[in-house]
Amino acid sequence: MTHIFFLAGAPAVGKSSTARTLAMQFQKSIHISVDSIRDMVVSGLKHPSSEWSQELIEQLALARESTSQMAITYNKAGFVVVIDDFWDPNNKLQEYSLLFQEKNIHKILLFPNQLAAEERNIKRSGGGEASKYIADGIRAVYKHLEEDIPTLKNQGWIIVDTTSKTIEATVEHILLQVSP
Repeated sequence: MTHIFFLAGAPAVGKSSTARTLAMQFQKSIHISVDSIRDMVVSGLKHPSSEWSQELIEQLALARESTSQMAITYNKAGFVVVIDDFWDPNNKLQEYSLLFQEKNIHKILLFPNQLAAEERNIKRSGGGEASKYIADGIRAVYKHLEEDIPTLKNQGWIIVDTTSKTIEATVEHILLQVSP
């Protein structure tokens, strides 16, 4: 049985880079970025903001349902699947309930301290409008995640403090957590 890795976290914590590096550790793998699935929308794409519209919620549900089906299909074909998505404080990723029932799923939360996430955002996107938008997202996610960590641990999530870890060290840590 091959693995399905699900990586979540706040914006700018290195989910996509970590997911891609993790996928590269296996001979047969696929990295599915939910952002990439959402970016396939040519017209009418809604982005998260301080107000979550019904249209945004529906688009996130579509992308996550598509991601789940794609992950299950590729995994049944023998691929290690690595998914990355942002932690959604509004519904706490409930759209993945079917995927999370898979026996070979590893749910991983990348959780550097908030200051590190904010610094990574500035380094990655500079001080422009995108940086401010992402900073708002970081604050919103951390406000809720702090409270949710005990519940996530009880649900089997692997919480990885990546504050002082490189991407390679993070991947090594994840692999050590899931090896028998």
